[in-house]
Amino acid sequence: MPPLTSKPIHFGTFLVTSQVFHLTPHSFALVNLKPLLPGHVLVSPRRVVPRVSELSAAEITDLFLTVQRVGCMIERVYDASSLNIAIQDGVDAGQSVPHIHTHVIPRKRADLDDRGGGDALYGMLDGEEGNVGKHLRQRDGDRPKFPAVTPDSERKPRSSEEMAREAEWLAEEMTKEGDT
Repeated sequence: MPPLTSKPIHFGTFLVTSQVFHLTPHSFALVNLKPLLPGHVLVSPRRVVPRVSELSAAEITDLFLTVQRVGCMIERVYDASSLNIAIQDGVDAGQSVPHIHTHVIPRKRADLDDRGGGDALYGMLDGEEGNVGKHLRQRDGDRPKFPAVTPDSERKPRSSEEMAREAEWLAEEMTKEGDT
């Protein structure tokens, strides 16, 4: 399946067109280079802005309706019982790519018991494991730092091919979701 659009889609400065599995007039959903848990995806506005406060009313409405719809699909296909939905709004909140993005992470009972319980996800998201920008810079070549963090030794980046396959599968699954 070819990408959903012939127009380039950027997440910050990174070209992510082949990772995108859902498009709306103001938003897109993409698979994650280094998901914290299986099914961890991102939803972002098409317009590159670093802060929620910079979004128009139409963009914020579309973003959260897209989060809702994508979340329903992710919960279904990953057989999850809950979701974590998170936004790191600015560098001091842990944002690693200066482009608003919402993390949608499927959860199951006791899925992080081996890491200290369900709330361990917040440390993962805020720490090295959640540093999407660093991992994209490593994939695409060095870019300006935003922000500097310690190295990640546990999770390995996925290949572009693996992410494209997941994006194709999730795009097909999105067609099965009714309007919410």
